[in-house]
Amino acid sequence: MQRIKTLDSWREVLEQSHEIPCLVLKFSLTCISSVSALKEFKALATELPKYVVIVQKERDVSNAIELNLQVKHESPQFIILQGGKGIWQATHYKIKQPLLVEGLRLYVK
Repeated sequence: MQRIKTLDSWREVLEQSHEIPCLVLKFSLTCISSVSALKEFKALATELPKYVVIVQKERDVSNAIELNLQVKHESPQFIILQGGKGIWQATHYKIKQPLLVEGLRLYVK
């Protein structure tokens, strides 16, 4: 799992998603549901690249994700990127292993 700290890194992840689906978790350091989401995200067994954005520290990256993917900002927010687009997301307490696995099964081609 890698942290996206810069807009250039975000653009690289977005480009990478044209070759392989990527998983992104946006989370807040001050939100209790984010703590749970981060734990679920870390435990997710997958070969797909996983990335984390801390919204308080990388506000510009978080804003770019919202703009580039046309998805309303939420935190925590799990997004599957494929082909430069956000193809599926889960937020808050819906970021749980069974739902994430099901999202990957249904939407990752």
